[in-house]
Formats: sequence, structure tokens, C-alpha cells
Amino acid sequence: MKRRDFFKQIGSAALVAAAVTPTMSFAAAPISVNVMSYNDALAAITGGKTAKASSAVSLKVPEIAENGAVVPVTVTVDSPMTDADYVKSIHIIAGKNSNARCIDAHLTPANGKAMFATRVKLGGTQKITAVVALSNGEFLMASQSVKVTIGGCG
Repeated sequence: MKRRDFFKQIGSAALVAAAVTPTMSFAAAPISVNVMSYNDALAAITGGKTAKASSAVSLKVPEIAENGAVVPVTVTVDSPMTDADYVKSIHIIAGKNSNARCIDAHLTPANGKAMFATRVKLGGTQKITAVVALSNGEFLMASQSVKVTIGGCG
């Protein structure tokens, strides 16, 4: 086999592989997205337990968000963050989004402070809820309404 013939065959094989690969990937099963309502998200987080409103949970969101695509959310929990008593996780739920469960942040005593800040997308004016899981199995929550002038979820 000559060098030129070898490279022609390699090039042909590469073209066939490039042409076949995209069509095969389209034949794959569609990716399923776990879309949850507010009640489903709350039940999934708490395992069916009741989450009680608490002043130990501080939820900071703007009263009016000009752009629903980037709404700042800060959750702070008054917790000693010791090995015996700490915040295990902070969850943010937006009730009127197509998928209510926005974010889950898992913490350990090594974090030192029970605080989490992020930005979420909101499809419109709605209530934001922060659900906090404690190491003793209790669930605390805080809610606040946000008026969105331009929706972020399309």
C-alpha cells in the first residue's frame, strides 16, 4: 500500500464516521427532565414531613425584580454549625416556575456558617421559599414574594 492510498482510505473512513455519528445520536432516547410542582418539590425535600416557618431562617430577595432571569437570593440560617447541630441543606423553591425546585445546597459543619447566595430564574411574579434541613431531622422555612417585571423563563 502506498502512502497516498493509505491517507485516502483514512480520510474516507473519517468522513463516513462523521456522517454516521450525528444521525446515530439523534436516535438516542430523549433526556427526561424531572419537572416538579411546588407541592411535589416540598414533599421530595422533606420526605413528607412538615416544614415550619422560623425566624431562624433569613431569606433575602428583592421585592421587585426588573429581570426575572437573574434574581438574587440569599439564605442565612442562625445555626451553631457544630458536629451535633448544623444545617444539612438549603433548598430554594419558586412555586410558579415550570420546575419549582430551583437549587439545593448541601452543607457540613466545616462550612462554619449556614449561608447560601445565588441567582435564580423566575417566570413571573411569585413566592420564593427557602427550605432548610437540619441535622436533627427538622425542616424550617421562610418565604417572600417577588414581583417580576420581565419574566426570565420565556
